[in-house]
Amino acid sequence: MFKALVVADNDGSLDVSVRDVDETELPEGDVVVDVEFSTVNYKDGLAVVHGKPVVRSFPMVPGIDLAGTVSTSESERWAVGDRVLLNGFGVGEGHWGGFGQKARVKGEWLLEVPDAFTTAQTMAIGTAGYTAMLCVQALEDQGLAPADGDILVTGAAGGVGSVAIALLAARGFRVIASTGRPEESEYLTVLGAAELIDRTELGEPGRPLGKERWAGAVDAVGSHTLANVLASTSYGGTVAACGLAQGPDLAATVMPFIIRGVTLVGIDSVMAPRSRRERAWAALAAELDPATLESMVETIALSEVPGVAARILEGAVRGRIVVDLNR
Repeated sequence: MFKALVVADNDGSLDVSVRDVDETELPEGDVVVDVEFSTVNYKDGLAVVHGKPVVRSFPMVPGIDLAGTVSTSESERWAVGDRVLLNGFGVGEGHWGGFGQKARVKGEWLLEVPDAFTTAQTMAIGTAGYTAMLCVQALEDQGLAPADGDILVTGAAGGVGSVAIALLAARGFRVIASTGRPEESEYLTVLGAAELIDRTELGEPGRPLGKERWAGAVDAVGSHTLANVLASTSYGGTVAACGLAQGPDLAATVMPFIIRGVTLVGIDSVMAPRSRRERAWAALAAELDPATLESMVETIALSEVPGVAARILEGAVRGRIVVDLNR
């Protein structure tokens, strides 16, 4: 038996509870992981608070991230005792995820924990931080360099935003942070933001083209914010879009693309191929300062996840939340 946070559909009413689960209830897979740490992402908040549409079958153990040690393996790739991590692949949505002390998964979904990190640190990064690195690499793959101008980060105090600011600043970019939480100005400045703007500047319907303000952007917000980000991106700039905290709609025009040659790059972290994942995690291990990472992190027990899930949907969570499965 092990403890897990289980989301169940009780005659149309969502039931969320931490309970004992028998290992025989685990879904199919060729590797069992003793989960040590997970993390709460925006998608996890949706799963725990609302269930559907994130949760595709009930009962479900949410948690799109996990890290721990292999306890049994039928995979040629993994041996008992290996330190592994997992991001995405529908785990926590259609396959039981990281909010349990054990997880049975497909070995092809797992990555080795980089030597530079503990399992806890990989979950301090989690899907949010790994996505942030995918965004930064996408900008640089399009040729953006610090000399080209400022980089905007929206949703700056959240998980993706926090890590993106730290990574961009460490690479020499001047970062503008867009946030609706002015009380987090010191936190964002310490991470590396050179300038802060209020998210209301970008959050309402705007003009098809605005003043050229930044060479590129990392956007985790979507909707009107993304449309306005595109409208104010400089000639030849690139925007990496990875989230929809404001909404999935995009009421934009083609003008930024055909007049300024702006590139919009979509970032998918869930089904990204192994080569892209390994590249991102190798860069995180080489570049992300452990002290900076520690400044972003709050560690909670499994029983605290429902409360944090509600807070993350309200935009009231700063940085990264690590879930200690043995706390």
